[in-house]
Order: sequence, then structure tokens, then C-alpha cells
Amino acid sequence: MTDEPAAKLIRAFVAIELEAETRARLAELIESLRDRIRGVRWVRPEGIHLTLRFLGYARNEVLEALRPALREAAGSCPAGTAIVSGLGTFPESGRARVIWIAISVPPSVLRLQEACERAAVAAGFEAETRAFRPHLTLGRWKEPARCPPLPGVDLGPTSLDRLVLFRSQPGRAGSVYTPIETFALAPSEAARA
Repeated sequence: MTDEPAAKLIRAFVAIELEAETRARLAELIESLRDRIRGVRWVRPEGIHLTLRFLGYARNEVLEALRPALREAAGSCPAGTAIVSGLGTFPESGRARVIWIAISVPPSVLRLQEACERAAVAAGFEAETRAFRPHLTLGRWKEPARCPPLPGVDLGPTSLDRLVLFRSQPGRAGSVYTPIETFALAPSEAARA
């Protein structure tokens, strides 16, 4: 796909949306970190999600063609639970640019991410060269910075039950994410019992 933004192109990505309770805990965490870690542009909690595949700019017809594969991938992945715990930065050494919290996902979500990657490549997107590392971005430094020691953080479990194809519209106050389509994950093993 092209990297050139134009009126007829849509900036999009595929992610697992988080439940409201988890976003509320993340909002509290961000507030607790504001005074402790300076120079960070913190993300809005309502926009925090687990990105499985960033797509970039694409035509609507390409995104339409991607939808059936995403629906099939979501339907093959059982809903589950992940643990949100442990702060980190990218890059891991040197001057930090991104602060994140880890999310430990079940193997089925790793398979879902692989299916989303295959679907994106089949739709014409270039293959992702970086390995998938499940995390939730909390903020970005305005300038690369030396990060102070990070506190231990454990926000506990969160439910994972829906995959979303999002539109991303950059703005002065940060990007606005709008669902293009939501795909329910399959019922969990526990729900089927």
C-alpha cells in the first residue's frame, strides 16, 4: 500500500479493543505516572488498544477486501483473558521514545495476530518486519529521553473478546480511532462448557 496520505485513503489498523474497566485502570496508572515521568505525551485512555497489525494508508476497497479474512480469523480465536503487568520502554536501551505496559496474551491471540498478518499481506500490504511484542502504548516522549526507574505495576486480568478494524485520524490532540468494523471472537472454552 502507499504511505502517501490523500483524501481517498484511510489510515487503518487492526487491534483488540480493551474492556472499559481495564481502560479505567490504565487511566489511573497514567495519572500516577504524570508527575513521576516528565516530557511524555500521554495517550488518551479511551484510545488504548492491543494493536495486532498497523496497516497505514489504504483505499476503502482494500479494507473491504480484508474484512472477510479478519472475520474468519476472529471467529477462529476463542475469547480469553490476558494479564496487564510490567512497564517498559522502546527502545529497551538508550534513550526512550515510548513507554508501554506489557500484556500477556494466551497462545490463541498470538495465532490471531499471525492470521491478521497473513490477511494483510494477502490484501497487498507489505509484510511486517518487526516481531510482534504484545504491549499497550501509554505515551511517547516528545524528545528521546533517559527514562527514570519505572515502578512495578500489575493491573491484573482483562477480557479479550473482540477484534476491531480501526480508522485512525491524526489530530492536534492525538489520533482519534473509529471502528470500521468489529468482529466478535469465538466463545471461550469455559463459556461453551
